[in-house]
Amino acid sequence: MVIVSVDSRNDSDRVNSVLAVPFGSMGAAGPTSMRMQPGETGLPQPSFLKAHFISVVEKSALIERLPRPMSERRMRQLVAVINRAVDPDAPFED
Repeated sequence: MVIVSVDSRNDSDRVNSVLAVPFGSMGAAGPTSMRMQPGETGLPQPSFLKAHFISVVEKSALIERLPRPMSERRMRQLVAVINRAVDPDAPFED
């Protein structure tokens, strides 16, 4: 999963959860999902970030942090995918 909540929330001792977009091994790129290559994720095969499954995750449920910074371009793409998951009128280009 990719943690997408703002750092102030992630680092706060007063907030017990984060916002996360999960990966799935099956799927296709589309308005609310984004294909990621193994080099971007550390996973052995291509995977898909599925913004339509964005979730609140308790910090206590996070087991291990494997920091893999996303490029600014990829993060902007992910934000657009999240936006489309909550706004059906958000722009989408194939």
